Amino acid sequence: MAETTAPTITQKPYVITGIARETPDVNIFSFKAQDGTKLDFDPGMFVMITYSNPATGEKITRAFSIASIPGSDTMEFFIGMVHGRFTSRLDTAKVGDVYYFTGPHGQFRFMPRNGDRVSFIAGGTGLAPFMSMLRYIKEKGLDTDVKLLYSVRYPNEILRKGELEGFASSLKMKMTVTITRPDGSEGWEGEKGRITPEMIKRAIPDPDGRTTFICGPLGFVKAVKEHLKSLGYPDDKVKADVWG
Repeated sequence: MAETTAPTITQKPYVITGIARETPDVNIFSFKAQDGTKLDFDPGMFVMITYSNPATGEKITRAFSIASIPGSDTMEFFIGMVHGRFTSRLDTAKVGDVYYFTGPHGQFRFMPRNGDRVSFIAGGTGLAPFMSMLRYIKEKGLDTDVKLLYSVRYPNEILRKGELEGFASSLKMKMTVTITRPDGSEGWEGEKGRITPEMIKRAIPDPDGRTTFICGPLGFVKAVKEHLKSLGYPDDKVKADVWG
């Protein structure tokens, strides 16, 4: 993987330009910088988003991984509407509302090159940084070898399903999706259940020389890291990002 100097951290106002209900529990929010500039970031990084209540001055801040491709004038985020203090605010958000971004942050960075061999293991909205990476690979026309293992509860919770399927056909990528709550999912022909060492071996049959990236909730990341350890994955080839 190419090593680069981390982009400079900035803080500025961003305006909501789009809100889309992607799945029953996840909204995709799009923002643009109020001054029209583009944020310099590497695929995989995150920003701190702050809502400042104009009436009370109260500020609420949360971290979200960037799903957009670097260089885009639109910043896209996959946000689970879990009814916390911040997401409850987003429940009533509308196009034109202003939030404040600080970033980019994080060491979960990947600048793909031709010939790179990587594995992406995502849980739920933990897909976001991998979308940024895959979009970058697509835009640059790179021959990066990717194995994607993606865990969701139900088939209707697969984020950006059409775009992922497009990557699977246009990129050097093999995608495996597992659903953890298969009841009522008649017709599902993919993997079922939580990720196990055996499932990892099926999804990533050729791990040698790959760097593995994991993103998802804490329990998910801890379990996957233990599975990888049991399979003999070297610690220096495993990178993790945790949310929640």
